[in-house]
Amino acid sequence: MNSDIKTILLTREQLAKRVKELAQKISEDYRNKDCVLVSVLKGSFIFYADLVREIDFHTTINFLRVSSYGSGATSSAKITFKYPLDSKVEGKHVLVIEDIIDSGNTYVFLKKYFKDQGALSVSMCALLDKPERREVDISAEYVGFEIPNEFVVGYGLDYDEKYRNLPYIGVLKPEIYKK
Repeated sequence: MNSDIKTILLTREQLAKRVKELAQKISEDYRNKDCVLVSVLKGSFIFYADLVREIDFHTTINFLRVSSYGSGATSSAKITFKYPLDSKVEGKHVLVIEDIIDSGNTYVFLKKYFKDQGALSVSMCALLDKPERREVDISAEYVGFEIPNEFVVGYGLDYDEKYRNLPYIGVLKPEIYKK
């Protein structure tokens, strides 16, 4: 698995430090608000788990799963629910926790979805941001790291359901995903 990685982009230590910083800022901003933290599965599950353990306010946690990739390496821009939210967000603040913002289409889709469900506000916390790939004019309110336009895996991010368990973010060798 490690031999498929071209380079390590973010170490375990860098990730842990930034997660704590994000959690501190989110805790300051959402303290005393009725907030639902929504993990976008599957890619954000490790980031989400680490983040919520560092958050210092009462919150509700929830999960949903959408897909825009399938088993490919690029976003299709067609968003579909694989596992919808199982509770109401009406009258609450929603903070979407995402692994990566690429095209931005998923965030636009989810923001509209939660607003239509009656959320007071919808914001995003993304571990990674690839602004070079943006197709829509959006930005997350909380970003861990801005990264170059490389195909990355690890710390929950995958290629064809593999590499999620790497403890770091690595750039996948192109020969792996261009087969």
